[in-house]
Amino acid sequence: MLRFTKALTTYPDPTIGIYNGIADLEKKFDLDISQLEAIVHGTTLITNAIIERKGSKTAFITTKGFEDVLEIGRELRYDIYDLFLSMPKPLVPRNLRYGVSERIDKSGAVLTPLNESELQALGQELINEKVEAVGVCLLNSFANTSHEEKIGAYLSEHFPDIFFSLSSEIMPEIREYERSSATAMNAYVQPLTDRYLKKLEKELGERGFSGKLLIMNSAGRLTTIDGARKSPIQLLESGPAGGSMAGVYFGKQKNKENLLCFDMGGTTAKASLIFEGRPEISNNFEAGRVKRFKKGSGLPVRIPVIDMIEIGAGGGSIARVDKLGLLTVGPDSASSTPGPACYGRGGEDPTVTDADLILGYLNEDFFLGGTMSLDKAAAHRAIEQKLAIPLGISVEEAAHGIHKIVNENMANASRVHVLEKGMDPRHFSMIAFGGAGPVHAFGVADLLNAPQLIIPVGAGVTSAVGFLLSPIAQEDIHSHISNVVETDWSVVNAFLKEMEEKGRAFLIDSGESPSHAVVERVVEMRYEGQGHEITIDLPEGQLNELSIPEIENRFKAEYEFRYTKSIDDVPLQFVTWRVLVKGHIPEIEVKQADFSSNGTDASKGTRNVYFESTGYMACPVYDRYALPEGFKEHGPMIIEEKESTTVIGLNCDVSIDKFRNIVIDYQ
Repeated sequence: MLRFTKALTTYPDPTIGIYNGIADLEKKFDLDISQLEAIVHGTTLITNAIIERKGSKTAFITTKGFEDVLEIGRELRYDIYDLFLSMPKPLVPRNLRYGVSERIDKSGAVLTPLNESELQALGQELINEKVEAVGVCLLNSFANTSHEEKIGAYLSEHFPDIFFSLSSEIMPEIREYERSSATAMNAYVQPLTDRYLKKLEKELGERGFSGKLLIMNSAGRLTTIDGARKSPIQLLESGPAGGSMAGVYFGKQKNKENLLCFDMGGTTAKASLIFEGRPEISNNFEAGRVKRFKKGSGLPVRIPVIDMIEIGAGGGSIARVDKLGLLTVGPDSASSTPGPACYGRGGEDPTVTDADLILGYLNEDFFLGGTMSLDKAAAHRAIEQKLAIPLGISVEEAAHGIHKIVNENMANASRVHVLEKGMDPRHFSMIAFGGAGPVHAFGVADLLNAPQLIIPVGAGVTSAVGFLLSPIAQEDIHSHISNVVETDWSVVNAFLKEMEEKGRAFLIDSGESPSHAVVERVVEMRYEGQGHEITIDLPEGQLNELSIPEIENRFKAEYEFRYTKSIDDVPLQFVTWRVLVKGHIPEIEVKQADFSSNGTDASKGTRNVYFESTGYMACPVYDRYALPEGFKEHGPMIIEEKESTTVIGLNCDVSIDKFRNIVIDYQ
């Protein structure tokens, strides 16, 4: 039985919002925090620290002569037509990047031993500069970790108060720039993350919590608090990943293997695909982009992350008239502090939430289940003064313009995201969640020509539900490059076994039963001479020459799926091997405790709601908690719940299935 509550994000200390939510649960449902077996936490702390450049003072140690790798990058222009293009500034300034004498070749052979006598002088520099964290990334250290481990041991012994990250632990694979970037980024946020998680763990303990504290990572997996402290960059997309994992669960409920997940909150909206019952996982991610939606304008981090597209539209996205006299929305946001004008907290800019309130989509007296009232007059004033008067239109027209622009932007971005994967968005039903998601999902799904829209139980907190449906897991990475036909399979089997054993040990340390362990092995492959790889599943068991035909067939099938044809007579090459060991996925029935079962009338009357084809009209409003299983009706209608509001337009059929999901079929 699920019990939900929702609390506003608190700045500058987000832990206060967590404690407020727990206190509300205790009060509403007569619970005590000491009864909880586990708390699962997702956070935007790391992402925000990188975007806002609020991490720790960090130094970077690399092979002498490679101190400028972070600056040089790939020398690619993310926008060839921008004459004033600016690249992301490295997290570590040039004066804090140090080179040490050592050299390892690509096969792991030591060409120049590490000059350990240089470390003493380097250490004094760190003290003089008051450095809090150090990233260590030596050339080809993925093939031989000994030099990095010696530096780590020296720092640990002589400078125990300085955090350090070794690339051989954070991202042990090829590509020097990406590995350097990931290691520097991990070090940059490590002290901040450590302090945050220690405080959270300590204060939860003081409140009586004695269970497990688990952290959601970017790939839809759970890690321990120690794992999160060691590798905080794994948490960059911590929150949104939960929504995708919930999408997998609700897709199984509805026997739908292909779904488009649409998650819209206060700042952004995100879309991700569930294909054949699994979220799409990518190992390419960028943080802190100079141009928010320009690929290549950020700092690269090769971590496993659920592949999703970010759209600059959320409930707090600010609308304005641009220099050309056109109405634009976002990407900047009013956040929750001061928030939209209607929050009455000092915000004066018109936002998406203000527009939704003016259009009748939101109930000013039932926001967050009635725990917060909205100021409709303030919303009207903000839209009138900053949009309607400058544009020479009515407040209602301006509000509808905001709503329509946001829907169009989100639909276009989602369409491109699906098409880029060689798929047709018309074949994907949509599942929508997030505080603002159900308000806009009907319009977005309609623009995409989606056959069906599903609003799950607890739509406003579905990402949190996804946390409960994710396994504890660890992924190990090893770059070992070889042509398929020339591979030494004894070497491959040896390191695959070692990687699996490390994952099993992690599960045991996390309190998981070894019998629950599930092992997934993949390899990134390419045609010889190519610069990028695709990922395929490896056959089970020991690998040998007899495994080659199956591996080649899997590669060619995946290559043809992505690029429509394969290449004959070009050798295949293994590059990077990955072993994921995960625990059991919790088997829970998502059933909300708040639903009425006493036959209470679900109707809450009507209110004036604006639709493009009708203007304002009297629209039925329903209480979601009182809608019975088997309910069927035609749109339009508004369905209210504590964490969100579902807006349903005309020309559709609405029903409540046996799982109490809202199901909308377009006519």
